[in-house]
Amino acid sequence: MTEHLKATLSRRTVLQTAAVGAFAINPALRAAVYAAGSDAPEKKEVKIGFIPLTDCASVVMASVLGLDEKYGIKIIPTKEASWAGVRDKLVSSELDMAHVLYGLIYGVHLGTAGPKKDMAVLMSINNNGQAISLSKALANKGAVDGPSLAKLMSKEKREYTFAGTFPTGTHAMWMHYWLAAAGINPLTDAKLITVPPPQMVANMRVGAMDGFCVGEPWNHRAIMDGIGITANTTQDIWKDHPEKVLGTSADFVKKYPNTTRAVMMAVLEASRWIDASLTNKMKMAETVAQKSYINTSVDVINQRILGRYENGLGKTWDDPNHMKFFNDGAVNFPYLSDGMWFLTQHKRWGLLKTHPDYLKVATEINQIALYKEVASALKINVPKDPMRTSKLMDGVVWDGKDPKKYADAFKIKA
Repeated sequence: MTEHLKATLSRRTVLQTAAVGAFAINPALRAAVYAAGSDAPEKKEVKIGFIPLTDCASVVMASVLGLDEKYGIKIIPTKEASWAGVRDKLVSSELDMAHVLYGLIYGVHLGTAGPKKDMAVLMSINNNGQAISLSKALANKGAVDGPSLAKLMSKEKREYTFAGTFPTGTHAMWMHYWLAAAGINPLTDAKLITVPPPQMVANMRVGAMDGFCVGEPWNHRAIMDGIGITANTTQDIWKDHPEKVLGTSADFVKKYPNTTRAVMMAVLEASRWIDASLTNKMKMAETVAQKSYINTSVDVINQRILGRYENGLGKTWDDPNHMKFFNDGAVNFPYLSDGMWFLTQHKRWGLLKTHPDYLKVATEINQIALYKEVASALKINVPKDPMRTSKLMDGVVWDGKDPKKYADAFKIKA
């Protein structure tokens, strides 16, 4: 990092309060923060795609709060209809970056999710906050979780259909993992389809599926509409699991390094702002609920972001492992082991025919050095180890040390 950038970044700390200058950053200060020079962003306008989901919030709020201008750029949040559309626009460079599924970026990089292109994960955007919903029709027959679903499916034989949001994406992997943990083979015992997140509830309403895995607010929307129940949250599957990332192409990072850093700083500050207080979370919910973003009522969003859950069958609980955007920086570090885990599941379910070089692929995609540089400038904690250890719902521990053995050890697999 140049001395000029260090000096510039130190001046920014004056602006970094708990509310991140929320709605009152002085325009003159904004202009002064990024002086002209070699560290100025090469590209001033950055189109960032997003899908209408609660976890698009840090990208949206970076723009709404004016944090982007503070770093000499203008983020243009671009609402997209499907993850396939996001993929295509990232590959064609119609979008500069995206709020995007972790596994989508890995799938594009390896060519298992359509066109092959070298990709980059800049940072994690959120942990937790997705869920598996089952239809009210299934719940009325006693299928309210994995084991009871497996019991019903063995008793009442028919084709059962479940939906994810993209073949190599997070929701498809959570759904596969959850079904398999209950003894249901997602490849032979059920039909798995792909449906864009905002269309999940409508498809369940007309009986097109028995269940789905998607991000909020669509699980809570299914409950409020009386057509679905929450069987499990994804944090039940893996506490503090990786979910959406700020993704782009490797070419963009190489061509626009200063712009990339500026976007990361703005989104990191927005992440910190969201998690700083209940007031900020509520303001975020009011913002992203608007028509130009998620297009739903605030009450569909604001309960689960505070950890206030109901399952649609009368049970309510407070979940400390609700959706988090910052969590003192623990959310945002792009752990190599997180990316590698998705590869193990892609191999498990036959999306990859042979074992990749797990660590090499993750090191290529996850921009660890770049993230550390940005986090250091913003005085955000960074873990010492790019690997982390987690125990998933079936008791199996993932630590990234032997991904080939891990992927091959599952009883239910392709």
